Amino acid sequence: MDTTGTHAIDTLDDLRRHLQWAIELEHATIPPYMCALYSLDPERNGEAVHVVGSVLAEEMLHLALAANLLNAVGGRPELDTPRLLPAYPHPLPHGDRSVEVHLAPFGPQALDLFLRIEQPASADAPPQSDQYQTIGQFYAAIEAGIGRLCTELGEAEVFCGDPERQIGAFHLRGGGGQVIAVHDLKSAMAALAEIIEQGEGAARTDVWDGDHDVFHPEREEVAHYYRFQELRLGRRYRTGDTPQSGPTGEQITVDFDGVLPMRHNPRITDYPHDSAIRVAQEEFNHTYSTLLHLLERAFNGSPSLMRVATGMMYALRAQAKALMSMPTGDGQTNAGPTFEYVPPERRHWSTGNSRRITLLENGPYLVYGQIPLRRKKKIVSEEGQSLTWQTHEDIPTEETYALCRCGRSGAKPFCDGSHARPDSEGKPFDGTEAPNMRPYAELQHIHDGEGISAHRVGELCIHAAFCIGRTRPIAKMLDDSGDPDVRSHIMGLIDHCPSGSYAYSLSRDTETIEADLQPAISVLEEENGLASALWVTGRVPVERSDGQPVEARNRMTLCRCGHSSNKPLCDGTHRQIGFHE
Repeated sequence: MDTTGTHAIDTLDDLRRHLQWAIELEHATIPPYMCALYSLDPERNGEAVHVVGSVLAEEMLHLALAANLLNAVGGRPELDTPRLLPAYPHPLPHGDRSVEVHLAPFGPQALDLFLRIEQPASADAPPQSDQYQTIGQFYAAIEAGIGRLCTELGEAEVFCGDPERQIGAFHLRGGGGQVIAVHDLKSAMAALAEIIEQGEGAARTDVWDGDHDVFHPEREEVAHYYRFQELRLGRRYRTGDTPQSGPTGEQITVDFDGVLPMRHNPRITDYPHDSAIRVAQEEFNHTYSTLLHLLERAFNGSPSLMRVATGMMYALRAQAKALMSMPTGDGQTNAGPTFEYVPPERRHWSTGNSRRITLLENGPYLVYGQIPLRRKKKIVSEEGQSLTWQTHEDIPTEETYALCRCGRSGAKPFCDGSHARPDSEGKPFDGTEAPNMRPYAELQHIHDGEGISAHRVGELCIHAAFCIGRTRPIAKMLDDSGDPDVRSHIMGLIDHCPSGSYAYSLSRDTETIEADLQPAISVLEEENGLASALWVTGRVPVERSDGQPVEARNRMTLCRCGHSSNKPLCDGTHRQIGFHE
């Protein structure tokens, strides 16, 4: 199995480079499969939807497995890069230059492309590390390179990556196949076999991939190439069929008229700047670039973001289907997604590693910069008076993490992608944000006492009830603030107000005095186990989904029940709905 030559896999750097190519290769299949899938009418082409949908899900698995392989050998997967979205049509990355990847609706032309991409290698085909004829030959070259490097350097030297960066079954669920964490030669070979067998079949001579059909669990599953061949030939493979015999099972009906007529290889430059189609295409591109960003973060130290990334596929499906229903005006075709890369500087929200919280549109809070996350529980008196906050254990987090904003997650306080899935009424989470508030200084009402002035912005109140006092509210206590004990008590109550609705100064014209709060996010629990807001302290920047900043303050509270009318800020609605984890 010689793989020497211009692009030989002779060193660890060679191996890392080829595994990055594998990531780019696996990703290259996703946009054309998405276009075909979302162009199909599921009522008229249910079987085709199942086939293309299952292959798309497995390509996401292959992408994760390629990233696991690269991480295992000490590499760093790159996905948030324009290399992953060259202009269409374009050749299959590092493959046969005659194979051009294009965007098209489901139909004979799309099937031709899919069959060429997934074409099995012949039993005697040699490994090819570049300009490969088949994907199987490319992965055979990687297999050979890994084996040779393990022989020369030893497994410990080759598999030197951080095991915490591996994607596991917990992070990526659904679809066929097995998520394999890679940590040695045996697991690396198993991951490569999973990719190859799902694409071209076991041992290059079988139509089956070794798994059960996701949509028909009673049947064995055929490999990608043969699934597409079933659609092309209109007949299913059955036990005993071979690549030579072709499918001899039950008939499959494919209605090529039950497809939205998406224009081939669309570009945003096909339409004026202010046209509805171009606006929708640009929105899709922003969402898809966000997906690539999330995947890169997931593969580089924050594997739990895979659940957020896979949830984003629901948003992309809705945006793609909406585009494919918009006539282009030529009387023949409809619009479609263009899959054009949006650079970080042109996105609605910023990227980088600085400490901040960023809202994803109708999605979670993304937390960057390893901001500490902890729980705090409100302590109340026997009479129900709010007394203080008790700090509980820190919650382990990844380098970048996502916090639930919809209130539906089964992994609270973290996001598990539930915001994107339809609820009992068939609707995904509506995270529409309220208009940005005027500055605190313009909204505040100041109440003067003796030696203290209380500043209040009612729009920020979450009804944590520290302002009420044991016998009377702060506004009344100010009447007796000449007493230092009363004044000190007022200051203490205000310091415990999580939203910063209340603040204080020594006089009306001096600056407000704030407690020395470190940058952190606290998951609040109120009386009787009531799940409250996310308490953000230490002037941590918060960005809305349109990139606009929320006024930075020492204290603020963010909604996590999904029902605030003042999103992203909490307005206390969690109390009305009895929100619990």
